Amino acid sequence: MTVVRWGRRTVLGVMGAAALALSAAPAFAQSLEKTSIGVLALASSGPIFIAKSKGYFEKEGLDVDLKMFTSAQQVPVAVASGDVDFGVTGLTAGFYNLAAKGAVTMIAAQSRDEPGFELSAYVAANTAFAAGLKKPADLKGKRIAITTVGSTFHYMLGLLGQKYGFTVKDLTMVPLQDVPKMTAAFKGGQVDAIVAPVTVARQMVADGAGTIIGWVGDETPWQLGALFTGPKTIAQRRPTVEKFIRAYQTALAEYHAAFNTKDASGAIVKGPGYDSLLAIIAEATKQKPEVVAAGLPYVDPQGKLLIDDVVNQVKFWQAEGQVDKALDAKSIMDLSFVK
Repeated sequence: MTVVRWGRRTVLGVMGAAALALSAAPAFAQSLEKTSIGVLALASSGPIFIAKSKGYFEKEGLDVDLKMFTSAQQVPVAVASGDVDFGVTGLTAGFYNLAAKGAVTMIAAQSRDEPGFELSAYVAANTAFAAGLKKPADLKGKRIAITTVGSTFHYMLGLLGQKYGFTVKDLTMVPLQDVPKMTAAFKGGQVDAIVAPVTVARQMVADGAGTIIGWVGDETPWQLGALFTGPKTIAQRRPTVEKFIRAYQTALAEYHAAFNTKDASGAIVKGPGYDSLLAIIAEATKQKPEVVAAGLPYVDPQGKLLIDDVVNQVKFWQAEGQVDKALDAKSIMDLSFVK
């Protein structure tokens, strides 16, 4: 073993270098540009949680504050008011109303209902199933629980109608404000069916309250969520938006590789980093990993939007009288960040 003896000058030199390094550390931290994003505690926000946890935002020079919200509509309102710089959540009529006023602009995709991915289910109550409600096309004429008029559930039913030749006017939508009230009405026999997130749908089946009759992704794939910001942010802080998107895309690619491959039976093939990424999302959403794993949505690895569906969403909400008919769908998407 070789023993190295340092003289006084050497020791002082090393100590000086260490002190210099320590003094530079806060300066580096202070050089990070502060920004913020509004998210929901859902697996669909997974890539954001991954980018934050693994330091991808910091590598781009950003100090990103995650602000948690409890409903999809709260997020674009927060962006519009300036409470947060970015938002990522499901697309609703309320979002498009704010976009029509020039308050928010889509810049990348979030999650989407995709064939083979069990994200949103059509669930028939026991009595309705026994009476012939066996498949999604049979929902015409039925009483269906949703959260609110203008919600993602509303659009899912509208899309289903477009496929099978009926409209939401041929349904009796029962708005109940939130998913717990939807499930209570379902179990209480007040409705024939619900459109529910996968974890809720499977719990219904486990409780013996109903039967899953189909999946939205298999019937009508669509762009469920998006990443967005304010037009002013794009105009005044474009380099910041570009940095944010790069970090987000790094996390999207990791998420996609870990979770979005299925085998012939439809089961997830665990990709690189599956367990560690699942743990990050579980911690952020305050859910058990197995619960998160049961509802992992599909994400495009680059964050590309389903442009045709966004256009269809706008037309649907306009036809429903929920969005200004003058709105041009393509005017609320900035496609320059995700080529």
